[in-house]
Amino acid sequence: MIKKLQKAFSERFNKEPMIIGAPGRVNLIGEHTDYNNGFVLPGAVDKRIYVAIAPNNTDKVNVFANQFNESYSFSINVSEPHQGWMNYLLGVSYHIQQKGKKIGGVDVIIDGDIPVGAGMSSSAALCSGFGFALNELFQLGLSRMELALIGQKTEHTFVGLKCGIMDQFASLHGKAGHVMKLDCRSLEYEYIPFNFPGHKIVLVNSMVSHSLASSEYNVRRQQCEEGIAILQKHYPNVTSLRDIEPAQLLQHKEELPPIVFDRCSYVVYEKERLLKGCEALTNNDLATFGKMMFATHEGLSKKYSVSCTELDFLAEFAQQIPGVVGARMMGGGFGGCTINIVQAEAVEPFTQKIQAAFNGLFKQTPEVYVTQIEDGVKIIS
Repeated sequence: MIKKLQKAFSERFNKEPMIIGAPGRVNLIGEHTDYNNGFVLPGAVDKRIYVAIAPNNTDKVNVFANQFNESYSFSINVSEPHQGWMNYLLGVSYHIQQKGKKIGGVDVIIDGDIPVGAGMSSSAALCSGFGFALNELFQLGLSRMELALIGQKTEHTFVGLKCGIMDQFASLHGKAGHVMKLDCRSLEYEYIPFNFPGHKIVLVNSMVSHSLASSEYNVRRQQCEEGIAILQKHYPNVTSLRDIEPAQLLQHKEELPPIVFDRCSYVVYEKERLLKGCEALTNNDLATFGKMMFATHEGLSKKYSVSCTELDFLAEFAQQIPGVVGARMMGGGFGGCTINIVQAEAVEPFTQKIQAAFNGLFKQTPEVYVTQIEDGVKIIS
């Protein structure tokens, strides 16, 4: 991939690029908790977006996206969104300059091996990689956390998705052999060991696109906010579901509309599962961690209602396959992948069984991606 990218760059722009690798991410547990100011537990993976870049001494950014075979140019004095994938680059350029940083024109080729639509956050990796590249090239002195926040702002303002900070954070802060327990309120984080060489992280794609995810995402957000507004009457100091204990929620169950109670109950218990899961990993106890994953899927499917028939089938079927430690749907929901922790020697039989069973029922063979936890964004060459 790297040699191919260098060759394509010198053919197109007649110069040598710097190449940045920005990983996708998986989130082991802690789903839909980020916008409720809770905790998440992501790790960067060995699938990346590559940004090949060099200055061009103009005020233009010239981009070629290899995966889409599309080129696009824009002025660095950008101020508003356009159409499609280039909004990620427009937004990052804009928000870096809003911080009073000076950038120049660049030539860019983008490529990568993060499967699009698999829920590994290729869009966050693109923002992180491009922001990191500009930061290196023009020596802007932005920290990794500042770059993550610029990526998040880009999603909010140029793309129109009110996402949390997790995806950008994970892509920039990843560390091999570790997942990151991120407090989405304070942005404090700690590395939790996830060093199980005898196991792989396996994603199984439900082959359902996330068409509902962004609209329903905003609905879930509102439902959680509605729950908080009611609970605040009793607990004025509470600012988000992160502050609510299970007992407090149960005490006021009657005051909450049933659907709002279910949504809140999922979030409140997911925090408990995540903290318990981190403790298990610290003690090298993968079995307990896997049980938390199964419970999370149940909650996402029944209480938070963001699963779908295909995801439920994949998560439930995985539980019956030998060598599977944990499984659940991952990401916003309504499609995308399940994340499974599988013994390395069981990966092949797991893949065969789950593909055959899924194909038998849904007449489609799901894509399977075998990944491991790797470092965050870095200069590759």
